Amino acid sequence: MPLHKGSHGEAAPTDEHRRLALNPFFGEADPTAPMVAAPPTHRLPDGPLPPSTAYQLIHDELMLDGNSRLNLATFVTTWMEPQAGVLMSECRDKNMIDKDEYPRTAELERRCVAMLADLWNAPDPGSTVGCSTTGSSEACMLAGMALKRRWSARNADRYPASARPNLVMGVNVQVCWEKFCTFWEVEPRQVPMEGERFHLDPQAAAELCDENTIGVVGILGSTFDGSYEPIAELCAALDDLQERTGLDIPVHVDGASGAMVAPFLDEDVVWDFRLPRVSSINTSGHKYGLVYPGVGWALWRSPAELPEELVFRVNYLGGDMPTFALNFSRPGAQVVAQYYTFLRLGREGYRAVQQASRDIALRLAAEFESLDDFRLLTRGGELPVFALTTMPDVKAYDVFDVSRRLRERGWLVPAYTFPANRQDLSVLRVVCRNGFSSDLAEMLVDDLRGLLPELRAQAHPLHRGAGVRTAFHH
Repeated sequence: MPLHKGSHGEAAPTDEHRRLALNPFFGEADPTAPMVAAPPTHRLPDGPLPPSTAYQLIHDELMLDGNSRLNLATFVTTWMEPQAGVLMSECRDKNMIDKDEYPRTAELERRCVAMLADLWNAPDPGSTVGCSTTGSSEACMLAGMALKRRWSARNADRYPASARPNLVMGVNVQVCWEKFCTFWEVEPRQVPMEGERFHLDPQAAAELCDENTIGVVGILGSTFDGSYEPIAELCAALDDLQERTGLDIPVHVDGASGAMVAPFLDEDVVWDFRLPRVSSINTSGHKYGLVYPGVGWALWRSPAELPEELVFRVNYLGGDMPTFALNFSRPGAQVVAQYYTFLRLGREGYRAVQQASRDIALRLAAEFESLDDFRLLTRGGELPVFALTTMPDVKAYDVFDVSRRLRERGWLVPAYTFPANRQDLSVLRVVCRNGFSSDLAEMLVDDLRGLLPELRAQAHPLHRGAGVRTAFHH
């Protein structure tokens, strides 16, 4: 048997070759080197750190963030099953735009669109068009662009020379709609709040419409108080407007939260594609869609509602792919997680999860009301969200004091003022999500009960400047 000898005359690798053969990440910094100073935070360090050191530095700093599970300001999902986390980890390096390279991820996106079309009662789910987005804000931008482009096509003889498009909405819309109007040069026409009406009034919205109106936005689940806007009544008012004037105004439903609640808990509420005037709907997969941020969805009733010229096609990723988005590259992990959640829960599972959140919201609202210091504006019977303010005879403190003191206990409960015409009204809002259990709700009430004697003993509210009083648009 021959002996194996050496390298058979092969040249020894050069130092440069040996250096390039190793990924720099695999060469840890010298663990024996003295740490004479903390690494800089606003410029790149001169050299590397061991991965364990870099991790610990960042981990320790992030401990000062609030606990997301105790954040009752945000609508965003803060808990998912470990299996969903594993799937997201496995897909975090997949680019959602690269559908030719990741065809199964693209297929899961198509399935999610089809499931939502069926859930929202599209007349022909097979012809409904839609896409995933980074969130409902991007989805709203896309829907607004489609509305404007359809309007401009109908008014090609007047736009852009003499006609300025406008969009009608309630003053309670999420800030993304104000951004849309600013970015795409559309006049916002907002229906103000009046009295105990904290969202859009259908008749008032119809009266703001004219030949330059690209559409009306209805909110299924207001961020201000959790209430549904009356979408069916809005469509009826616009039907009447068309009969009187001939104006055919489409409706977009911003279902950022409610479009993933109403189909399971409020099946008798007609708000979706069952209404012929509803041309498009958006939702946040990362809110009551139960997925970590960020994923959203936009759907159009049929291809006729999405102008073809807004869809771009690229072939430099390996295939001819249509794309309709404000950005290009984004991770596929959240889309996969959305499909996992749809598959995992089904209709009955979603119904159980959302019902539990609503039940907790209703019970928690009743607990707040029983303290006699607060007046409920909503009770959590639509979105699992309720808003409240202090009773008229409470003079020692205000909602901003309550929010501040609860923050000391780790609870993030936003306090803010309402917009026109109710700037006089300051409220607290509590968002109940999956993962906010009845035990946590009881802990919140116990902490509030413990704080109330101190708040009642104040001489007066701790006044804050108007700049600090801010609305939350999560």
